[in-house]
Amino acid sequence: MTGAGVAVLVVLVALLLGTGFLLGRRTARPVRPSDVGTPVEHATFETLHTASLAAPPLRAGLTEESARRSARRLRSLLGTDALCLTDRERVLVWDGAGHHHGKDVMGHIEELLEGGRGTAFDSGCADLDCPLRWAVAVPLTVENRVLGALVAYAPRESAVLARAAGEVARWVCVQLELAELDRSRTQLIEAEIKALRAQISPHFIFNSLAAIASFVRTDPEQARELLLEFADFTRYSFRRHGEFTTLADELHSIDQYLALVRARFGKRLSVTLQVAPEVLPVALPFLCLQPLVENAVKHGLEGASTPPREQPADTSFRITISALDAGSEAEVVIEDNGSGMDPDRLRRILRGEATTSTGIGLLNVDERLRQVYGEGYGLVIETGIGAGMKITLRLPKYRAGVHGS
Repeated sequence: MTGAGVAVLVVLVALLLGTGFLLGRRTARPVRPSDVGTPVEHATFETLHTASLAAPPLRAGLTEESARRSARRLRSLLGTDALCLTDRERVLVWDGAGHHHGKDVMGHIEELLEGGRGTAFDSGCADLDCPLRWAVAVPLTVENRVLGALVAYAPRESAVLARAAGEVARWVCVQLELAELDRSRTQLIEAEIKALRAQISPHFIFNSLAAIASFVRTDPEQARELLLEFADFTRYSFRRHGEFTTLADELHSIDQYLALVRARFGKRLSVTLQVAPEVLPVALPFLCLQPLVENAVKHGLEGASTPPREQPADTSFRITISALDAGSEAEVVIEDNGSGMDPDRLRRILRGEATTSTGIGLLNVDERLRQVYGEGYGLVIETGIGAGMKITLRLPKYRAGVHGS
């Protein structure tokens, strides 16, 4: 082999080694998620990711703010030149080219808003440089009510875009339906809390104020303390913000309530509290424990067959309240030695077949616990006629969306 041939061979070997080294370096790099999967799988992932980003704003309902925050994602899903969202009266947002078309949109979709059927139309644009020549509009409906429309614009008529716009609009409608359910749930909870507040009877308020008045001359300092307890108790019970509270706040309100009851019944009421400090920050539905304690007092003391003043001095009604650490949960037990309840009557109450104030309180709390935490978190009640009542409930220390305020 000549010297020139040897030189060429050396160069080829070097190139092969270099290529092998570079390939080795590339294959040795960490694999990125974007390098995995077929183009179809990658496109599917991108579509789902875009849809997930558009969903949260729409869960607030069809508003100018939610439309503004979701329009760019929705246009990306359709791959169209421009997109707008409307309510029944105006364009909420325009995203993409050709903003001047916004003034004509509502005129094109009048029949859609009335009849609820999609439509397609020529843009009728006189601007030769404008890419928007054709549009498809799809109604946004919730429970057969047309809330507005999704309108997608393109350079030319497209059956594919028409079908895609229909599917995206249906997906938007699902998000809006979920928003309606969220609003209905909030309204239901507010109604339930109002029902519980209504149970703080004028009778209790009158008796509390009468007990405070009885101390005004004999013990003014005690009267002042009780008046402050009464003010704090009513302020907490009738507060207007927050669906949830903390175990610390709920127990504090119960303590204030019992202070007012003790002012009336004195030594006839015995209260024992056992609370683990680590469970105090645990969040729970507002006015969840208080109705249970009020129920115990109402049927143990106020509902006793013998009037309080005629009961023997050594007659003691006992309430024990414990809130203990149970691993990932807090376990709360409210127990009394009152008159108890017929188990059959209790079952009817928890099935919603009783309309007494006792039934409203127990059923309300039981339903709200199950609604927030799941079916496994309702009240566990042990009772019998003349055997008192023991109510146990479990509260997860953490649950997404449950935060004390």
